[in-house]
Amino acid sequence: MTPITGTAAGVPFTALPPAGDGPAPLIATWHMLDAPRSDAAFAAALPMHDVPAWRVHLGMPMFGARMVDGSMDAAIALLQQDVLMAAMHPFVRQATEEFPAALASIREQLPVDDGPIGVLGGSLGGAVALNVLACTEIPVFAAALVNGAIRMRSVIDLFPGDYPYDAESERVADALDFVAGADRIAGRAPLLAVSGELDHPAFREDAADLVAALGDGAELLPIPGLAHPLADEPGIEPAPQLPLAKQVDAGLTAWFRRHLAA
Repeated sequence: MTPITGTAAGVPFTALPPAGDGPAPLIATWHMLDAPRSDAAFAAALPMHDVPAWRVHLGMPMFGARMVDGSMDAAIALLQQDVLMAAMHPFVRQATEEFPAALASIREQLPVDDGPIGVLGGSLGGAVALNVLACTEIPVFAAALVNGAIRMRSVIDLFPGDYPYDAESERVADALDFVAGADRIAGRAPLLAVSGELDHPAFREDAADLVAALGDGAELLPIPGLAHPLADEPGIEPAPQLPLAKQVDAGLTAWFRRHLAA
């Protein structure tokens, strides 16, 4: 299917239509900050062609079409300034807060039905998907994460040096710990945590912990040989799907098809 590109309430998107005519359900996704680091590249890595739903891949703030002057330099500067309070937290907060208006705009532009949606996030995009579950009342039929940023402290620990937490940054990190806050998303939707067996060890542990904390309705899908990224660098433009991304794609396709049928 030929991708459809556009903007929904200021949010750039790459949409892949389902086969057939008429209104269809929607799966909204948020990409990684690692490769693939744009909505177009994420759509190419995880197209989920056999899912009978619109897959609308949304651009994260400061990435893809929202890069400043067509460069990653501004985003990198924020990461260097304060990885949590200048970068990770604002990215997740903005993507979450802008989603309801973007969803309404998508429904105006595309033949998307008005039923519950699916949500999918890769890496930091996973924190957005979880935050949508925790902080909005948007009905969701199924959710999925791929090497998701489930505990923000695990993300911060990947950066060199000891992060200088204070009262405010501790509060933010706590709010973006979805294992400790599993009660905020329990019962919202079935959740699949796709976890690369070569991903960061803390991310793998967090995925297992989240599935255990959520209990019934949550599943863990390990992918042998998969590290954190899903595409080769630079990861901004669409690229041929890698073999391991194809395995992830198959797992996500089966997951969303199962819950759409249900």
